[in-house]
Amino acid sequence: MKSEPQVYSIKDLQQEKKTVWDGVRNYQARNFLRQMKEGDISFFYHSNTKPPGIVGLMRVIKSGVDDPTQFDRNSKYYDPKSTPKSPRWQTVVVEFVEIFSRNISLEELKQKFIPEELLVVKKGNRLSVMPVDVIVAEKILGIISGDSNEDAIVNR
Repeated sequence: MKSEPQVYSIKDLQQEKKTVWDGVRNYQARNFLRQMKEGDISFFYHSNTKPPGIVGLMRVIKSGVDDPTQFDRNSKYYDPKSTPKSPRWQTVVVEFVEIFSRNISLEELKQKFIPEELLVVKKGNRLSVMPVDVIVAEKILGIISGDSNEDAIVNR
């Protein structure tokens, strides 16, 4: 899940402990949010920064949440076609898990994964929410832990 650090960073999540992941206005990203379940672990990716990359982990603590910004006329994410009886945008509530000891940069991810393995490395991909296969997730966690053992995710 991506966020620009100047808008909402992993340190903001660490301070707040949990947040509604609001403002996603892409149908494919929304559909990925709809597939998330309580307990799912997500990578926190800082985008639009130098260098962009994965900076930590968060956990889904509530799924199937109607994005409140769609009903707020003062929000830039307001959707006049969405109503409380027929909301168009769902999201999740996440909680802070950890900040990594270092950023796993997009460049490093491109060196280790092909687009079929990890969507974020696909040229032109701008989705803010993307699924990551568990085997790929384990490899990413292995990068940060320096552990080539692929069951690193089990220990989190």
